[in-house]
This record gives sequence, structure tokens and C-alpha cells, in this order.
Amino acid sequence: MSHPDDLLLGIAAMVEAEGSSRMSLTVVVPGAVITGRLAPEALWKERVAEVLADSTHLAPFADVFRPQKESARPADGGGDRRGDPPTHLHFHLARILQGSFGIPDTGGMYRVALKDVSAWTVGDIGYSDQ
Repeated sequence: MSHPDDLLLGIAAMVEAEGSSRMSLTVVVPGAVITGRLAPEALWKERVAEVLADSTHLAPFADVFRPQKESARPADGGGDRRGDPPTHLHFHLARILQGSFGIPDTGGMYRVALKDVSAWTVGDIGYSDQ
């Protein structure tokens, strides 16, 4: 979508405002279907920084995800500056749906531009052998 769906933008704004990570969503983006729970951007960045910091080889990259002073904050398009609407969805416990299974099994961390979402539904889609 060149202009994000107003309903989806509203969901993203509520996740940010409420600080909630309980909203499950499935989105279609070019080349993938992603399903999982949304998280506020600050919480998502914090978790990514923790994972990177625990890695011997990737620890230096953790600083990119840590909070910076407001005056030094880069324009990353996250919409986390006061008053800006969200521009991205931040998924945690998420999977890329591929065939009859999700990748990874345990869920990953994905950042998706709202403008790239072509379809979406509320809820986390999973597969069952039953």
C-alpha cells in the first residue's frame, strides 16, 4: 500500500500508546506472510539489543537498538518521536509462514513498514495436523 490502511495504522498507534504486546496480527508483505504479536517499538528495540548483546560476534550492533538522547536520535522512520504516527509494525514471537510450517518455530523479531502491507487480519495464524 502506498498509503497505509487507516485501521492498521490505528492498531499500530494503539500498540504504541498502550505499550501493549498482546495484539496478534497476520500481514501479507512482498514475498512473505508474517504472523505474530505486535510490540511497541521501544520494547522491540530493547529485546533486539538484548539478543545482540548476548552474541560474541554481534554485540557491537546492540548499540544501534538502544535508546539515544532525543537530540541525537536518527530519523529511522519508526514514528516513535512524540506526535508522529507509526510507520512500522514491530513483531515479536512471529513466524514467516512457509508451506505447512512457520519459520522459525519459536518465533522471531520482524520490523515491517506499514506501507508495504498489502493485506492483513487480526489474529495469529498457525497450522495444525488435526
